[in-house]
Amino acid sequence: MSDIQKKLTRIGVFYDGNYFLHVSNYYAYHHERRGRLSIAGLHEFIRHKIAEEEQKDMHLCQIVDAHYFRGRLSAQEASTEGNRLYYDRLFDDILMMEGVTTHYLPVRTTFFGQRQERGIDVWMALEAFELALHKQFDVLVLIASDSDFVPLVRKLHTLGVRVMLFAWDYDFYDEEGRRRSTVTSQALWEEVTYPLAMQEVITDDNDPQFPINRLFVERKRNLTSASPDEGEPVAPMEVVEDGETKRSTIFSLKDGYGFVNFPQTNNLFFHFSFLVDTDFNDLREGDMVEFTLSKNDRGEAIARNVKLIK
Repeated sequence: MSDIQKKLTRIGVFYDGNYFLHVSNYYAYHHERRGRLSIAGLHEFIRHKIAEEEQKDMHLCQIVDAHYFRGRLSAQEASTEGNRLYYDRLFDDILMMEGVTTHYLPVRTTFFGQRQERGIDVWMALEAFELALHKQFDVLVLIASDSDFVPLVRKLHTLGVRVMLFAWDYDFYDEEGRRRSTVTSQALWEEVTYPLAMQEVITDDNDPQFPINRLFVERKRNLTSASPDEGEPVAPMEVVEDGETKRSTIFSLKDGYGFVNFPQTNNLFFHFSFLVDTDFNDLREGDMVEFTLSKNDRGEAIARNVKLIK
């Protein structure tokens, strides 16, 4: 083994937190695996893939720094959304245990009432470049999909830093049952050193050295008793609550959403993020549930605070 092959490969990992949250939700509620991505499993897989690409022993490929960037609601806003503060803290504990440093910017509410994350990508890119410069990463891993990171990759190349991209392309349904597509920027894909189409890696699952199920946490049946391994919860959809509690049965279930029998309004839509003390994957058609009669931002009746009655 040459001296170069014996040298430690220093890895820095940078998460676009909002993107990672959407990917994790996709696998938890829309994909057949029905499991969240594991931070520990992902870090192990990162070391495995870099060792493979650099033709080194995995023990010589170590993550020396990891950072997570995301916009976050104020304490006052989060307190109005059920257990949001609890789950934010829970995920902070997960990241802390895996040595990931968190960076949060406040989510801004526009004049029209929409919530926007501004400046996160720029902040992440600046921090990534500065840390790569001072900590001398050999490989920087981006968990992102946005073309805004292309200038960062080009700057990293001037430092001799190789860039691995973890990206997912997939179709999913949003909170109102509309089909959406997540597609990685082609410009970003072509710019990085080691692009990795994770949806294909997970689907193929043909790596004998690293079974893909290690990328996912074991699903627990009761979300309220979640351990720190269970991953980050979803951000609930903003709705106006009428406050009236009702009971009815599940009419139908789709990928990540469903409908409650409610003839007065031609059944009520609910999203998996509206569940209380209940895991979406435990629901079955015909189950009795309790819910709050609410409205979405277009004034349409929906069910929120949906809880399985056992």
